[in-house]
Formats: sequence, structure tokens, C-alpha cells
Amino acid sequence: MSERFDIVALGEAMIEFNAARAADARTWLQGFGGDTSNMAIAAARLGARTGYVTRVGNDAFGRQLLALWRDEGVAVDGVTVDDHAPTGVYFVAHGAHGHEFSYLREGSAASRMTPASLPLAVLRATRVLHLSGISQAISASACDASFAAIDAARTAGARIAYDTNLRLRLWPLARARAVILATLRVADWALPGYDDAKLLFDSADPMQIVDQCHALGPGIVVLKLGHAGCLVSDGRRRERIEAVRVDAVDATGAGDCFDGAFAARMVAGDDAFTAARYANCAAALATTGYGAVAPLPRGVDVERFGRG
Repeated sequence: MSERFDIVALGEAMIEFNAARAADARTWLQGFGGDTSNMAIAAARLGARTGYVTRVGNDAFGRQLLALWRDEGVAVDGVTVDDHAPTGVYFVAHGAHGHEFSYLREGSAASRMTPASLPLAVLRATRVLHLSGISQAISASACDASFAAIDAARTAGARIAYDTNLRLRLWPLARARAVILATLRVADWALPGYDDAKLLFDSADPMQIVDQCHALGPGIVVLKLGHAGCLVSDGRRRERIEAVRVDAVDATGAGDCFDGAFAARMVAGDDAFTAARYANCAAALATTGYGAVAPLPRGVDVERFGRG
């Protein structure tokens, strides 16, 4: 297969049920989620040629996800339909302490990914491979598949973009730290969130966290600081980029949107600092609607917002 993709993401996509109002948890809006799927859709909406690698169940939810990716322009060459396992589902509730997730994903089709099941032609046909800690945490075989995918993509010349996306419900901190740090050693772009990084690096100092990331290997580090923006480093220069203020209603998927926007601008030729400023705007817009996918902005939205 000749080069077809700017970005290929690997992980688990799920069906989302989101409580639209904190006071009425009986009303659930059906949508879509999964961090790396959100990232791929965000990048596609912003002009990148994207593909996705996963497994879905041979069920109504799996068919909905396939239709979603096709509608969004995300290639499904790397998606396998599993006749023997279901598509995962999760629920998002909102309360005084933010959003709370409940998952029905054990034994899901995506958790059955293995190195042998990988679509190597797709992985060898991309400029960037994106994956996350969740891609590795859903099962031991998916973790093995993630490392095999990295090997295949790197051998073919791809950059590796990695979001630590630590979820301690999925695995214990000691194992998560070991796997995530090992992955950072083979990543080119590190995209950790601050809350994750404090646990992984045992430090609350953003500068020290960036230093530790660089020491492992990534040439570019973007530490996402939520309401405080992000800290960007290319190993020679560092810049703190302030957050963009919006009327936020739901932060679900904002970090995934940041990743997709950042990668889309990097493959378009921006430097890390310009790409991060753009990604800050895109992620802010993603918080102005409910759900992980519906509010993901398109390029014209980000440009209009940036001009405003």
C-alpha cells in the first residue's frame, strides 16, 4: 500500500450515553467516544487524511461506529468486525466534581486486538501513528498490539504521537507507569495531561515533568494543563500557551481534540508552538457542546474563533 494517511490512530471506540443535564440523569444522549477515535475524527474535521485501527462487534453499535467513521472521512481499512465480542459502551454523568464515567467494556471486541490481528499495510502507510495509555490498558493483548503497531509504523518512517491518558480503573499505577514510560521511550511527540503526569513522574512541577519526558526520548513534549493552557517544548525552546476562554459545558473529549488538532497542524507543516496554539483553540471549542464527538470543530470554526 502506498502512503495514504497523514494520521492513523489505534485504540478502542465506544458508544457513549451522555447525561445532558446534571439535574436530570434520566435523560441520556447517545453519541460516540473513545479517546483515539475522537482524536482521529478531530484531525479529519481539520483537514488531515486519517484512518483508524480497532475492532468492533458485529452488532448495531459496531455498525454505527463504522458509519460514523465513513461519514467523518476516517478510513476504516484497519477496522475488523468481530463476530464473537461486543462493542464497548460507556456513560457520562455530570455533577459538582465534573464528569463521571461508567464503562461496560470488559471483553469488548477492541480488547481482543493482538499483534497478529494488526493491519500492517495500514500502519506502514501513515506519516503519524497516534495511540494512548488507554489503547494499552484495555487488555494485555491490546498492549502487545500497541507496541507491535509502533514497531511497524516506525520501521516504515512514521512519527509516533502518544497521549499518556492514564485511567487507573483499567490498570494499577505500577503497571501503567512501566508501560507508559516504555512507550515514551519510542515516541516522537509526547502529549501528556498534567494530572496524569503528576502521578507518572511523581512531580507537580510542569518544567520538571517536561524535562523527564524529554529524557525518555520524545523530541517534542506538550504538557496539557487544562484551564491553564499548555506547556510546549521542542528540546531547545519552551513556551507556555495560555488557555482560550469559552463558555464551557462539557470537557469530554477536549484533550483528544487537542491531540487531533495538534497532529493535523504538525503534518500540515506547522512548528510545535503554532500547532499547540491552534490546538488550544480547537480544544476550547470542543467544550462548548455535549459529548465527545458532536462538538469537535471544523477548520472554519477554529479560524473564525481565532480571528474573533
